[in-house]
Amino acid sequence: MLATHAPPSLIKPLFFSFSSSLSTLSATLSPIPSTKLLNFRPRRTSFRALTTMAGTKSDCTGYSSPEHVAGNWYSVPDLRLRDHRFMVPLDYKDREASSKISIFAREVVAAGKEEQLMPYLLYLQGGPGFECPRPTEGNGWILKACEEFRVILMDQRGTGLSTPLTPSSMQQMKSAQSLADYLKHFRADSIVNDAEFIRVHLVPDARPWTVLGQSYGGFCGVTYLSFAPQGLKQVLLTGGIPPMGDGCTADAVYSACFGQVIRQNEKYYKRFPQDVEIVRDVITYLAESEGGGVLLPSGGILTPRGLQFLGLSGLGSSAGFERLHYLFERVWDPMLVPGAPKRISSYFLNAYESWLAFDTNPLYAILHESIYCQGASSRWSAHRVRADHDSKFDAIRAAREGRPVLLTGEMIFPWMFDEVNALRPFKDAAHLLAEKEDWPPLYDIAALKNNKVPVAAAVYYEDMYVNIKLVMETASQIAGIRLWITNEYMHSGLRDGGGQVFDHLMGMLNGKKPLF
Repeated sequence: MLATHAPPSLIKPLFFSFSSSLSTLSATLSPIPSTKLLNFRPRRTSFRALTTMAGTKSDCTGYSSPEHVAGNWYSVPDLRLRDHRFMVPLDYKDREASSKISIFAREVVAAGKEEQLMPYLLYLQGGPGFECPRPTEGNGWILKACEEFRVILMDQRGTGLSTPLTPSSMQQMKSAQSLADYLKHFRADSIVNDAEFIRVHLVPDARPWTVLGQSYGGFCGVTYLSFAPQGLKQVLLTGGIPPMGDGCTADAVYSACFGQVIRQNEKYYKRFPQDVEIVRDVITYLAESEGGGVLLPSGGILTPRGLQFLGLSGLGSSAGFERLHYLFERVWDPMLVPGAPKRISSYFLNAYESWLAFDTNPLYAILHESIYCQGASSRWSAHRVRADHDSKFDAIRAAREGRPVLLTGEMIFPWMFDEVNALRPFKDAAHLLAEKEDWPPLYDIAALKNNKVPVAAAVYYEDMYVNIKLVMETASQIAGIRLWITNEYMHSGLRDGGGQVFDHLMGMLNGKKPLF
């Protein structure tokens, strides 16, 4: 989600000497063995602090080096922002021979604090395959964090402005194998290496920073704790403690999550009982349509099993139930002419595709199960595990028997690469990744058991995406972690709670929320 280029910037003489030192520094960085991440250890001279401050004193001047270009400050209400672009290796294990990709990060401070020396906080977005939020004003957790930190919103590689991998850009690859070989560099281990690259090049004296990881960003946070704890001052996790085990843990994830998905369906239909019949009618209509479905505006096809996928967004986040209900209440075209055939509305079909977001964020589907793999393949885990629950999740059978149709949760299935138009070109690459066995480690349990970095985590008791049982198993292996277990928020609590979730976790680490 093609490499981007920063706007031209004026470069002060002071920066030339610093740029030279950067080149020397970069040449000294080398990967440690394949079981570990690249270890960014070098420290900055005092010139780094001077250049940082010099860059903030003028709104018309950025700073630049061969590997880092900073833009000028600009404003949204209550915040000041500055864009940074970093050129990093695609493959950190072979830095010299590797091609380069661009990583985009947005620096955010409270208005008037551009020149203040403050600690840095890196935000790791949920996903995989989604970019960081784009602030339009100061609110929520970002505004709260800016009271104390310089916030860095990093678009994870392949998303947003970080050499984005889109349905169009990925078709530059000559074969499915070349695409699969490229995409293997877009998991948490590489994302953490990118974060360390940015920390060393951006933070004065390369000091450790705070990391806040939401959902999959929390998974990346635990990878960070495993392999690069020297870069961390403290870690905050929100709905993002990963399963850890030998091989691929995807089977365990989906086996645990299907139960919560069923409970979320039950709660949804209890809230909106009229939707039981509406969803059944839509399933029957799709099943009886020619070809087993209805053409979508993009050229894909909406089938009964495709309709069930609406549960991904509708069942697990705050206001998801309401959004899902309001979507279904406009599923049918009005009858303008007596006797006209019943049709699903264009409004619904367009809204359905907007919910999927695969036309803008295809990495979510292509890489999804790989986030659980270490030295083993996923082999389309969700598809295999769903077969064990088919009596409950068979939509056509449920409609025929007059039962509520159960929607599915956070699961990617191989048939989606046939039915979703944006994913069709990547079907073969997705199959190659599903069968790939030599995935490198994402976690180091021994290192985590010896963890010295303060960690606080918000654990959502009814989280549909990150199962609490698996969370507790992992948490027991992270030394010193403090857990806040709550059913007050759903998986989207960081976004929904304003600054409250962030403030609560910070309080757990700074003594405002003492141990009991």
